[in-house]
Amino acid sequence: MDTATLQQASKATAAGDFATAQALLEQVVASDPGQLGAWLNLAAVRRQRGHYVEALDALRGALRVDSRCFPALLMQASLLERLGREAESAHAYAIAIAQAPPDQALDSATQRALAHGRVLHGRHVARQKEFVLERSAEARRDCSPAGQRRIAQFIDGALRLRRRYTQAPTDYFYPGLPNIEFWEREEFPWLAALEAATPDIQAELAAVLREDQAGFNPYVHYPEHAPLDQWRELNHSPMWTAYNFFAGGQPIPEHQARCPKTMAAIALIPQPPINGRSPAALFSALRPHTRIPPHTGVANFRLLVHLPLVLPGNCFFRVGGETREWRMGEAWVFDDTMEHEAWNDSDQLRVILICDLWNPRLRGDEREAIARILAASDAFTGITPDSTV
Repeated sequence: MDTATLQQASKATAAGDFATAQALLEQVVASDPGQLGAWLNLAAVRRQRGHYVEALDALRGALRVDSRCFPALLMQASLLERLGREAESAHAYAIAIAQAPPDQALDSATQRALAHGRVLHGRHVARQKEFVLERSAEARRDCSPAGQRRIAQFIDGALRLRRRYTQAPTDYFYPGLPNIEFWEREEFPWLAALEAATPDIQAELAAVLREDQAGFNPYVHYPEHAPLDQWRELNHSPMWTAYNFFAGGQPIPEHQARCPKTMAAIALIPQPPINGRSPAALFSALRPHTRIPPHTGVANFRLLVHLPLVLPGNCFFRVGGETREWRMGEAWVFDDTMEHEAWNDSDQLRVILICDLWNPRLRGDEREAIARILAASDAFTGITPDSTV
């Protein structure tokens, strides 16, 4: 390292003698191209002199040394913007944003430059999306409603507006099952009949809320010594409770007896009969201003169905990259091994019916095999699994 020359360049820069500083720094990088700091300083000096193209060349020298160097990436994007190369600049800002440290680790000037880059990149992507939608409008109209939803997700994914989510079961991953956040209604011919039973189920729920509040138990009930992670706030909490119709796959007679019409509706659903584990069905009650944190479910060989029963408004549910608001009388089926979360921002209680069901992509022989494998595993360990949906 030519320390003396670098010191001379620093003094020249501080004195505003950018021409001398540039000449000295060019000597350093010519003799030692691995000097990242010298490349960055050379780019800054050339930028000060208005030599933007030459400054870009210096930044490329810096990025040859360290391709993830955030200051070089951010300066490169800024220089491309000054040169009026909008598309290149937006792309460069996207790369810099991806490599940016947390904002609190940056000085105020860099924070402002990064915030500007985010705005510019966001505007560019919005214009790109508008352009793509206009050019593809006719082709998209020819797609089915389900196809149109997938096309919309595809566009947002291609433009990095939507994060890609995949199944991440906490315990059991069955290979070959598709990553689908919300499944299409057409897959479940019984769904309309379940929705039609909403008034009867609501009436039985209302009676339960009046007469059997003690039947609602905390939804999350881990031992206090367990690694709770995101569940610490809700563990053993009355803010999120469940009125279960099964425990370890076995009926809870007193709860089922209170809700015969609810049980008749649940019987429409192809639930997994797995000894000690399922079926599972419950009323899920979320108190006002409570949020269920992002999490994933136990096994991808089953899905969950939600049927809303008490909806005060401002209640939302996210699976992967899609957020929905519940609507009375409308159920949905989703894969709970995709990251999901729920929140009740209202001032009143929210209650839904939750049931598990077999993943429809599984054949009957596979379902039987899965049930036997899990039963054998439980018999060997002697551990009773937590049957919470």
